[in-house]
Amino acid sequence: MAIRRGDTLVFPKPPVIAAWAAVGGKKESEGPLAAYFDQLFTDTSFGEDGWEAAESDLQQQCISACLRKGGIERTGLDIAFAGDLQAQCTASNYTLRALGCPYVGLYGACSTMAEGVALAAAFAAQGLVGQALAFTSSHFCAAERQFRTPLDYGGKRTPTAQWTATAAGACLLRPAGAAGVPVLSITFGRVQDFAVTDINNMGAAMMPAAAATLLQFFKGTGTRPTDFDAIFTGDLGEVGAALLQEQMANEGVPLPNHQDCGCLLYDTATQQVQAGGSGAGCSAAVLCAHILPRLQQGAWRRVLLLATGALMSQTTFLQGESIPGIAHAVELGCPEVGV
Repeated sequence: MAIRRGDTLVFPKPPVIAAWAAVGGKKESEGPLAAYFDQLFTDTSFGEDGWEAAESDLQQQCISACLRKGGIERTGLDIAFAGDLQAQCTASNYTLRALGCPYVGLYGACSTMAEGVALAAAFAAQGLVGQALAFTSSHFCAAERQFRTPLDYGGKRTPTAQWTATAAGACLLRPAGAAGVPVLSITFGRVQDFAVTDINNMGAAMMPAAAATLLQFFKGTGTRPTDFDAIFTGDLGEVGAALLQEQMANEGVPLPNHQDCGCLLYDTATQQVQAGGSGAGCSAAVLCAHILPRLQQGAWRRVLLLATGALMSQTTFLQGESIPGIAHAVELGCPEVGV
C-alpha cells in the first residue's frame, strides 16, 4: 500500500520499470545521446503521407522494442497509459487501435511521460495490473504545424524557442519483486500560471510548475536535493533551467545537481535548436536512453525525474490567454535500493 505524504505517494514495496526503449529521428541521431537510442530513423515520414500518421508509426516502433526487451507479446499487456501533443492525442489513439489493450489516454503536454509512468506505477504497486505500459512521443513537424507556423513558412525562430523532439519513449512496469529499476515515489503536480503568454518561451511558462512540485516533494518526503545523484527536469531548456536555478536558490533550496532533458538531448552549440529540446518525446527519450540505463548499471543510486508541460492549446494562445504549466515527479532508484 502506498503512503501519502502531501502530494507524494511513497511505495514501501516499489514497483519496477522492467523494460524500456527510446526511438528518435534525424535530429536526435546527430545529438550527444544518439548512441543510446534503441532505434534512430533518418526518414521521419516513415513512408506516410502525413506527419501525424508518422508519429503513430514512431510510437509503434518504440513499443515493439520495449515489449521485445520485456519478453512479452502485445496481448500480454494489462493496460497502457499514453498521450502526445497532437489534438485529442491522435497519435496515441491510433497506436492503441493497433495495440488493442485497455487504454488510459493522457494529456500532460511535455509532462506526459512522468504522468504515465506515475499512474502505471500506482496501478502496479496496488496489484491491479501485472504488465503496464507507459509511453509518449512528439514529432517536430506535427507539433510545429499545430502550435506555431507551417514548416514551409520559414519564419525566424527566437532565441528562447525550443526544438520539438521527434522521439518516443516507452516503459514497461511490473509490481514489486520483478527485476528492474524501482519507482520509489511519485508526485502529481498542481497547475501553476505566472501569466507568461509567449508561445516561443515554454521554459519560462513551465518553470513555476517545476519549482512548485519540487518544493512539495522535498516538503512531503523530508529530502534535500543533495540526497539525489541527479535531479532532471524535462524540458525547460536553457532559459527555463536557468530561471529554475534562480527561483530555487531564492527559496533556499539550491539545485547543485540539476540537469535538464532539453539541454541533454541536443548540442545547443552546434545543432541550431535555440534554447534546447522540448516536446513530450524529449524527456521520454532521455529517460529511456540515458537515465534508466545508468540506474540499471548502478552508476546512480537515486534520481528524481520532473517532467514539465505547458497546458495551452492552439486556440487559447491565439486568444491572448496565459500559458499554465504542470510538473509531475517520479523518484527512481537503482535495483539495489528497491530491494
